[in-house]
Amino acid sequence: MLILASASPRRAMLLHEGGYDFELVKASVSEELPEGMLPKTGVKSLAVRKAEAGLTHWLELGGDTLDVVLGSDTMVVLDNHILGKPATPAEAEEMLNRLSDRTHVVLTGVALISGSGKLVADVVETVVHFRRLSTEEIKAYVASGEPMDKAGAYGIQGEAGKFVMSIQGSLTNVIGLPMEYLSEQLRAWGIEQTNIASREVDDGLSAFERFTGRTSTP
Repeated sequence: MLILASASPRRAMLLHEGGYDFELVKASVSEELPEGMLPKTGVKSLAVRKAEAGLTHWLELGGDTLDVVLGSDTMVVLDNHILGKPATPAEAEEMLNRLSDRTHVVLTGVALISGSGKLVADVVETVVHFRRLSTEEIKAYVASGEPMDKAGAYGIQGEAGKFVMSIQGSLTNVIGLPMEYLSEQLRAWGIEQTNIASREVDDGLSAFERFTGRTSTP
C-alpha cells in the first residue's frame, strides 16, 4: 500500500489523478535547514525527513511494515536563493517581482521508505521562465490569496499558469510531485496504478498546454 506523508492537497490530487490508491498520514517535521546548505541537498533532506516521520506515524497507527511511505518537498530557487512560502502579501509581491521576466528552477525532493528499512530518495528539477509581470497583475494575483501557501508565491496549476512563458521538464514537478519519475519508482516498488478511470485522457496536448494555453519548451 502507498502512504502519502503530506498535508498538501496538490500532492494528493496528483496521486489521485495519476490513478493511485493511497492513504494519508501526518508528517510534522522542522523545515529549518543548516545555513549554507545547497538547495538540492536541502530539498532531498526534507523529503527524507517527511518520509521517515510519516513511516513512524503510520506504524504507530498499526500500518504494515511492507507499506511504502512517500515524502516530498518542493523549492523554488532563483539565483541559488530559496524562495519559500510568503509570510505576508508584501513578501509575495516581492517574490513575484523577482521572478518577473526571469528563469528560475523548481526542485522537488522525493523519498520512498518502507518499514523494512529500504529507502530511495532523489531530486527532480524543472526550469521555468516567467514573462514580464506588471505591477497590477502581481497585486491582483496576491489579492486573490492563491500565492500564500505556495513556494515561490505561485501555483502554476492556477492563475499563475498565465505568467509562464516556457517550461523545461516536468510540469507536475512544479505542482508538487514529478509524476513521470515517481511512477517509475513506484512500479519498481511493486505499486501500480489501480484507478484507471482517473488517468488523464490523451488529447494530444501536454499538461503544460492544458494549464496555460502555451507551448512548452522540450
